[in-house]
Formats: sequence, C-alpha cells, structure tokens
Amino acid sequence: MNTQYPIYTLKNECVDCYKCVRQCSMKAIRIENGHASVIPEKCIACGHCVLVCPSEAKKIRNDINKARAVLTAKKRVFVSIAPSWAGFWHCTQEQLITAFKRLGFEGVSETALGAQEVSIEVTKILSQREHKIHISSACPAIVDYVRLYMPEYTKFITPVGSPAMTHAKLLKKRYGDDIGVVFVGPCIAKKNEADRNPELIDVSLTFHEASQWFEQENIKPADLEAEEEVKFVPKKAYEGAYYPIEGGMNKTIRLSGCAKDIQLVSISSIPAFRDSLQNLDPAKIDRPIFLEALACPGGCANGPCMDSSKPGVLAMTDILRTVKLRDDIPSEPEVVVEKEYKERPQNNRHYTPEQIAEAMASIGKHGIEDELNCGGCGYDTCRQLAEALLSGDAEPSMCVSYMRKLAIRKASAMLRSMPSAIVMADQDLRIIETNEAFVRMFAPDLLEIFKGRPEGLAGGALDRVVPFTDLFKRSLKSGKDIHKERYLVDKNLYDIAVFEIERNKIVGAVITDVTQTEMKREQIAQKAHEVIEKNIATVQNIACLLGEHMVDTELLLSQIAQGYEETPDEEEQEFK
Repeated sequence: MNTQYPIYTLKNECVDCYKCVRQCSMKAIRIENGHASVIPEKCIACGHCVLVCPSEAKKIRNDINKARAVLTAKKRVFVSIAPSWAGFWHCTQEQLITAFKRLGFEGVSETALGAQEVSIEVTKILSQREHKIHISSACPAIVDYVRLYMPEYTKFITPVGSPAMTHAKLLKKRYGDDIGVVFVGPCIAKKNEADRNPELIDVSLTFHEASQWFEQENIKPADLEAEEEVKFVPKKAYEGAYYPIEGGMNKTIRLSGCAKDIQLVSISSIPAFRDSLQNLDPAKIDRPIFLEALACPGGCANGPCMDSSKPGVLAMTDILRTVKLRDDIPSEPEVVVEKEYKERPQNNRHYTPEQIAEAMASIGKHGIEDELNCGGCGYDTCRQLAEALLSGDAEPSMCVSYMRKLAIRKASAMLRSMPSAIVMADQDLRIIETNEAFVRMFAPDLLEIFKGRPEGLAGGALDRVVPFTDLFKRSLKSGKDIHKERYLVDKNLYDIAVFEIERNKIVGAVITDVTQTEMKREQIAQKAHEVIEKNIATVQNIACLLGEHMVDTELLLSQIAQGYEETPDEEEQEFK
C-alpha cells in the first residue's frame, strides 16, 4: 500500500491564496507557514483542489513506476479502462488497445463490464426494499464523504463494490487470480480505492499518467496502425458505458428491470449531494429512492483528470457514441463484490465559548460587529476560522481584514513616530495621507483640523500646502524618484525625496528640514576659516621670527669667527 496520499502540495509553488480552502467542501486543507497541505484523514480525494489551484501547486501522486513494477512482477497484467476514455483520447479503441499492449499489457478490458454487473445487483437490492433510501457506491469520493461527513447515512450505501472493483474480480475469475489489474481512468479517488483493495486492483492510474507513460515510451496512440483483430477482452461492454454521464447508472438500472415505482435520482457534485440530504428524515420518505451520487459535476466525464482542452459536450458525445445496447440483460450478475461500508466520522473537537472568544480576539474580532464573514480566509464565517485556528488547521494571517487593519496600524504608527514630514497624494495632487510632522512643518494653522478629523487632511489640495508640487507632477509623469537637497522655501532649507507609489496614480514624499543643520554647518565652516586664518598668521609670525633670529645668529657667529681668525703678520710679531 502506498504511504503517500494521492494528493500533495509543492510548498515552494504554493502562493497562500487560500483558494483550495475556499473551494474544498470538507475544509481538508491545513495552512502552515502560509503554505497549504492536504489533511489525508479529512480528504476524499475528489481532486477539486487540484483543478482550482492557480499556481498548480497541488499535485497527484504518480504511480507509473508502480505499474511498471506490476508488469515486471506478474506474467499477465490487464488494463481496466474507464468508459470515459473516449472523451479523453483522440484515437480509435483499436489504436488505444495497441498502445497499451506495446507497454507490455496482456490485454485491455472495459470497466463498463463491471458497471453492468453492479447495475444488475443494485436492481436486485432495490427490489428487496430494505430501506426507503439507497445511495450508490460507484463513486469512491461520495462513499468517503458519506462515511466521514454524513455518517448517519452510511448504512444506506448499497453494499456492493464499485464498477472498477467488480470488473477486477470479473477479470480474475476469467483469467486467474494471479493476474495483475491496472485501472486507468479520470478519477483521483480511485487511487485510494486501489490502495485499500490491493487484492483486486494493483494500481490506479489517471488518464494523464497513462499519456505520460506513452510519451516516455515514444508511443502516439493516434498515429499507430492497430494490430489485427485487437479488441477489448473478454468482450465488448454494452449499457455499462453510460456510467460516466450523470444519470447513466440510473439508465442502466432501469434497463436492468428496476421497478417503476422506485424513484431514481441523479445528483452530481459534493455541495449538491450534501444539500440534497440536509435535514432529511429517512423515516418520513413515502417511496423508495435510489441516489446515483457522483462527486464531479456532470459525472465522471468531467472528472479531475479529463482533457480540459476538449469541450465537455463533445467529451460526452464521444463517450455516448461508444454505447451499444444489448437485447437481453441477465437477471443475475456474473460476479459481485460484497462490500460493507463503515462509518468513519470526523472527531471534531468542541471548543468552549471562552476558547472561541480567545481565537476570535487573535484575529481582531472582539464583537459581533467585527465578524465580517467575508470568506477571504477560505472559511464561510469568522467562527469557522476560529475553530480551525484552535484545531491547528489555520493561521491568523489568513484573515485578510485583520492583516489589513494590522498593516494600517503599523503604517500609522510609523508615520506618527517619524520626525520627517510624510505626505502621499493622488494623480490630481489631492492629499491621501500625511503625518503630524508635515502639518507642523507646512500648515501649522491646520494642526487643530488635522487632529480633529479621523481622515486628517485627506482630500485637501496639496498645492495649497506646499509650493513645490512641480516635483510631485514630474515624478507622476516620469515614474522616477526625485531627490532635492537644500531646497529653499521661505528662508528654510529642505531635503525632499519624492517617490512613486503606484504608477501614474499615487506619489509620496519624505521631507526633512535641514535649515538648522545647514546653519550649523556654516557656523562651523566660518569658525574653521577663522581658526585656519589664525593658524596661518601664527605660522607667518613664527616664520618671521625665525627669519630675524637666523639673521642675528649669522652676524654673531660671523663676528666670533672673525675674532678667532689670526693673520700671519700678527703671528710673526708674537714670536719675535
């Protein structure tokens, strides 16, 4: 049995849009660190989250290698092909059979053969009138939904295995218990069914996986020349091929001889199925009802692994063209898979009002007036989100309104605390937002108005407050930032940084009064000049003094030298 669940998330691709949470009827999605992941114990593998994920982060488990292993391990392996194949592949049945045989399969058989057996058995069950209501077991996603979320109706599920399981048993009866069976269809939930019933189905592949396998082996079904005498084994299916179309099962049941007083109702999609049983009291039903329930809107022909490029109506007509009715339908099925379905209700924790209130407070909901129930987080109500927070399936950051208010509070706090003036304006140069520093700097007479109005100066004309709106206009037009240093306005100097916030629509500016700073700079420069001048004067004085001293010293030394000099005549006279 596979340990990996059939649906998983590539976390690096998940863009925390919460669309999967919003679209999942079971809320089987957990958000951790902004990334969504499927909760296996809550999921029914309907695949809807795979279809709606905008970043294609939801992926389906690939079982091609497991199917290859089955081909290697068993001498004979058969394909059980869902009847919706005609709405997916653009080829003949002979070409498709040839393609699968080239992969190594012994033969290809129609799952519709199992569907025919199921219809015959269900017709017998309905004739016994054990219950007033019966729910079909053909769709594994519906079966899991009932067991998990409407467990009180589990006893009404017909105790018969699905067409795929019944078909696998039919093939094993015909060709031996040692054969392998690989189901190929448009359904993800069939992977769960195969995992839980390995004695019947070895692997379940989607149509997309089969196509990928063909590509890997360089097989193009539409280009193949079909082998001679290729056909579905052990025989061609008939009315069972109606199953992929909504109402198709009911049609086969009616063809099998179901009593006319039994109401055959067709329902497709989880929400429609849920709503149809909401507040239903089976004891008050006055006539037998059989619900052909399918998880996908319109039936398996619109399954999550069908070809989205083909119009739905064409897919359905292609499927219907393969249906050929037989003249005589047996009253007894050739094989039956007896299946008992057991409840597996969710153990939803119940939280106290205090716990709910605390969780609500964590997303800024302190009263009923704060509960927007906007659905932005993916949950229908704020209280549902609070319960998900308590169960560990959600994060406070999922609440869009709370995060918006939090961002606004943070931005406002930053604006208030900044000593520089801040202003934002629209393309018409109408003020959007300012801080108090801006008002004090350029419109001190409007300070009381600014403080007294929640919106401050929003909506006011910027050119009536500051004289340099030309900088704003230039930034709006060019989309470039503009920085002006020591910009003179009424004897004051400002550093002005104008920047684009939204292209050609919103512009902002940070303005700093540098007048005092520049005055200090001038004073410091003046002092520096004075010091330098004094230093120069001192140096010059020192140089002069040094020059005078050098002259006096030179004269003295010259005189001393001359005094010590003796002439030859003087020396001669001294010795005489």
